[in-house]
Order: sequence, then C-alpha cells, then structure tokens
Amino acid sequence: MTDSDALEPYGVRAVNRTLDILELLDEPSRPVSLGDVVAKTGLPKTSAFRYLATLERRGYVTRTASGSYLPTRSFGHPWESDLDELARRAQPMLEQLRDQFTETVSLGALDLHRAFYVSVVRPLRSVRVDINSGARAMIHCTAFGKALAARIPEERVREILDMQGMPRFTSRTITDPDRYLQELARVRRAGYAVNNGENEVGARCVALALTSTVIPLAVSLSAPADRMPMQRIQQVVAAFHEFDDAFGARGGTP
Repeated sequence: MTDSDALEPYGVRAVNRTLDILELLDEPSRPVSLGDVVAKTGLPKTSAFRYLATLERRGYVTRTASGSYLPTRSFGHPWESDLDELARRAQPMLEQLRDQFTETVSLGALDLHRAFYVSVVRPLRSVRVDINSGARAMIHCTAFGKALAARIPEERVREILDMQGMPRFTSRTITDPDRYLQELARVRRAGYAVNNGENEVGARCVALALTSTVIPLAVSLSAPADRMPMQRIQQVVAAFHEFDDAFGARGGTP
C-alpha cells in the first residue's frame, strides 16, 4: 500500500480499484485474466477475485470459457462491433444449418437483463417460427436464454429473473425461480437447452452455448413442434457441435 493509499478513505479507495478494473476491461484488445487485474491494481489475488465476482454477479462482466473476463453491453462496451463481425462470419454457417433442417436458425447473446438475437436466418417455408434480429427474449422461456443462463453464476441468474420477471406465456412456461434453476442444472448435464412450447404454443426450439467464441453466444433452431419431434433434437445438437467446431476453425473469436 502506498502513502497515498493510506491517506485515502476506504470507500474512495474501493471505488478507485473498481474503476481501475473497469478501465482495464474496457481495453478492446483481449479478455482480462485475474492475473491482469492483480498486476493492474496491486490487489491480492483473493481481493481481485472478489471484485471480479461482484462485477460478474451484478452483470457488468461475463466470464469466458477459459476463465477470463469481458465487459458486458450494460457497461457500455462496444460489443456491437464485435457482434456484427461475429454475425458476419457466422452467416454462411447459419444459412447452411437453415438449409440442412429447413427451419429458422439464430445466433443469440446475453446482456444485463435479457437474451437478444444477434442474427436470424429464416427458411422459405410459409409456416415457420418468425424471429427478428436484435429482438429481445426472456431467459426463462427461450432455449438460447436457458443455454446462456446455464453458464453464469446462480446469483446472477436470480438477479436477472428478479429484473425481467417470469411472466407466463403458455401453460408450459416455467414461472418459479427454483424450478428454473433445476432446469438449468439439466441443461448443464445435457449440454444443450430445449424450449418445448414455453414461449409460444406449438413451437419447439433447441439451443447450444458455443465454446468457440470469447463473447458468450448460443446457436438455436426453432420450428413448429410437429416438424421437430424430440428424437430429432439429437440430430440438431450434433449439427450445432459441428457448427461450433467450424466456427472456431474459421476464427470465431474477433
């Protein structure tokens, strides 16, 4: 601790440490590791971890698959340009999935309160599940919302549910937080998420959280339930894993 630190009121010092971390996170070059924060702030590793855990719990940072940290859109980080680039790279592969299954395929992400669609490709069929790019979606009743929520801390999930609510859209919608957390445990065990008419009657959706991107993303396929029997889901999930591998090989991370 420096002399100036000793003279600084604790509350102000804590704010300064938080701002140091946020400034480090705002550098666009790469995700930030716990070691980076320790080096930047001089904090002990346990203290730095507590700061990061608090920021993650409050929705200002998100943890990557490698354990590093990125700022979320709620912090005002220019994710939009990164997401636009990821959507551009993913577009041909999303179209390939659409053509393979002749159904609506989308790429989604998660911000402070809700999931949102980054890119959507639709089949030419007149009867289809219609989704718009940029549209918001609640995490409790969408497959890709579940897939992404399964990757964040339980406390953060509860905070999102408190903020967005858990309105009932169909008789299948999960409206109890504890039951939803049980659903996320099933998602983690299975490795993918399913929305079985929970957001729209007669629709079914399957989603997989990607491992090939630094920014947390999920790919999903939506269809009328009569065209997406439960036994077909494994075929879709296998295709999603191929998509994830191919996306990573093509430089999925901006």
